[in-house]
Amino acid sequence: MEPTFSPPLHRQRHQFVIDFVKRNKPKKVVDLGCSECSLLKQLKFHREIELLVGVDIDGAKVKKKMHGLAPMSTDYLQPRDDQLLIEMYQGSVTQRDARLRGFDLATSIELIEHLTLADVERFSEVVFGYMTPAAVIVSTPNSEFNPLFPRLAGFRHSDHKFEWTRAEFKSWALKVCEDHGYEVEFTGVGRAPPGQQERVGFCSQIGVFHRLGGGEVCNLLFCDDADDVFSYTLLYSKNYPSLHDNNVLRRVLVMEVLYWAEQLRRRWVEEETGQRDDADTPRPAEGDGEEYHRASEQHLEMEEQTAAACGAAMKNLVEHQDVEAGELFWTDGQEQQESRRCVSVPLSVLWSRFPKVAALSGSLSNLRRLLMDHPDVKLSQDGSAVLLNYQEQASYSMNLITEEEEEDRGDLEDSGYAEASQCSHSVEPEEDWDADV
Repeated sequence: MEPTFSPPLHRQRHQFVIDFVKRNKPKKVVDLGCSECSLLKQLKFHREIELLVGVDIDGAKVKKKMHGLAPMSTDYLQPRDDQLLIEMYQGSVTQRDARLRGFDLATSIELIEHLTLADVERFSEVVFGYMTPAAVIVSTPNSEFNPLFPRLAGFRHSDHKFEWTRAEFKSWALKVCEDHGYEVEFTGVGRAPPGQQERVGFCSQIGVFHRLGGGEVCNLLFCDDADDVFSYTLLYSKNYPSLHDNNVLRRVLVMEVLYWAEQLRRRWVEEETGQRDDADTPRPAEGDGEEYHRASEQHLEMEEQTAAACGAAMKNLVEHQDVEAGELFWTDGQEQQESRRCVSVPLSVLWSRFPKVAALSGSLSNLRRLLMDHPDVKLSQDGSAVLLNYQEQASYSMNLITEEEEEDRGDLEDSGYAEASQCSHSVEPEEDWDADV
């Protein structure tokens, strides 16, 4: 009976990279032989990454899938704290390109077996000798595992130029370390059936390389600009919305202010009237996956804090005032023809009681400045409070997700291994035995 893997082997390979990213938090990551971008689609959710790059020799395949890396509507509603730039290149891993030097992590997942041995040597020189990433993850089939698949004759894929034993992979990896100043750890994914692991090893063997000398080695290498070449073709470049953009920062701050001001207004009205308003105020989108669940927990905690803060003491924090009909701001020198009640929420309350408002604005005076003249915010005459209609609930932008985005949301949890291109230097689809397991 053929061994089976749970999760499937292709998912285990990607999960290995994801776990490494979670532990080490690299800021600049490049996936060599990215093919249909499936690994990149998962890595884009890790907010410690500021530059995410994919390289593949098959530009047509990249072009078919690269737009799946574009920001979703939730990325605009809940932007990142740090910047994220995604770039896709067409190029060969045997050619140098200065734009890929000095990354924190480079991945090569089931790629090198598609190269000739001469190209493997050039791959080593380009990746370890020229690009000099701080860490490199290389996975490749372990040929010692192949006899456990009785239907498999020859290599696992018709485009494979070789499949190494553990000793052959170790010999190559140690030579790379000696030539280019790295150390390596050996592991893998896809365990053998009970009692056979030591004899045959992992189905996919993995080498995790770490550059010796840290940033000092990198700085010395980058002092020489004479060898800077740009051989790759840029196919795609996209900056994600982030709080580094002042316009984005202001929009997010306004959403937070209006949301919590509305919560205070509602609690105050409940206290005054004795009637509970069960209508939920739409919450600004918090993203997806682990980030979403953390934000949801924080939101629930904040709701409890708000409820506690808005008891009988809320009358000292929020008050109602009369303003000119149809408007929620004061106008000097104009007689009020008709009065309308509103709730005045002091900015000092919003800034002191809600950490995200304080973090986004930085100071109370800066909060007032950022809200001033914003079309969605009505401030009191002296600019010290947000004014809301007494009975009308505020409206907010909702999280509208297209069908395409709904599919992309699965990438956060789905570690699916994309089919590879039919060209050398590009990750290839494995034989049916791999799909079955």
